[in-house]
Amino acid sequence: MPSPSAPLFRFGVVADPQYAALEPNLALDRYPANSLAKLAEAIAEFNRRDLAFVVTLGDIIDGGWESFDAILPVYETLRHARHFLLGNHDFAIAAQHLTEVASRVGMPSAYYDFAHAGYRFIALDGNEISLFAPPEGDPRRAEAKVMMKALHKAGAMNSHRWNAAISDTQHAWLAAKLDEAKAAGEKVVVTNHYPIFPENSHNALDSDRMLALLAEHDHVVAYLSGHNHDGNFGVVHGTYFINFKGMVDTEDTNAYAIVSVYKDRLEIEGFGREVSRVLALQGA
Repeated sequence: MPSPSAPLFRFGVVADPQYAALEPNLALDRYPANSLAKLAEAIAEFNRRDLAFVVTLGDIIDGGWESFDAILPVYETLRHARHFLLGNHDFAIAAQHLTEVASRVGMPSAYYDFAHAGYRFIALDGNEISLFAPPEGDPRRAEAKVMMKALHKAGAMNSHRWNAAISDTQHAWLAAKLDEAKAAGEKVVVTNHYPIFPENSHNALDSDRMLALLAEHDHVVAYLSGHNHDGNFGVVHGTYFINFKGMVDTEDTNAYAIVSVYKDRLEIEGFGREVSRVLALQGA
């Protein structure tokens, strides 16, 4: 049984609200217009709790620059600090706005990190090498095509245009941040829109490379992602890979979570479609 000791801290998680003033996509069971009410419901619950912050794991909107004008005011009702990641749908906008998305939602930069209570949270920009986030003519689009072609040739299931990867520069930054956290005695939680494990058609194009890097670090306790709206879960070398379910899915059932961080475990309280879990921490 979990011990009754108080958690070090708690934080909220939202994945894929994917708001837009659009008709439902019945084939995918997605209701983008309903996400304003679902998000408001989640925030009301978050506001009742003592949370350190709330993280949104990308796909804030389904598309359309004007969609930010409707959903960001809902986030303004949150009484806690908020941290955003961006997803592929956040770039389904007019070309002139592609370089403005991070600043539009108030992010300090496309990827960043922050520390809290002995933990280092690393927020990745999983869209960097893609067919949608860089402007037309940017070499990163060509790099994404090369990666997808190689994956397709190898028979990989994730060689899709809705997936993406981080650059060599960001990969080196991630490695340096992992080393910094280790030196500081911090545990690490990595967040990215794109999952990397278990194998799935929605995984990042650079999943294998990312997994190899994380496997070198025993202080990485969890990797949190969205993108695959069905959710997923796995564990490798003591690191939990938690893919949260999409809020946009289903007409009226919500999906969000509150994570309580204890010295020896993570407790995930799932709401609506989201799964609740108790995850023991290695070496705690």
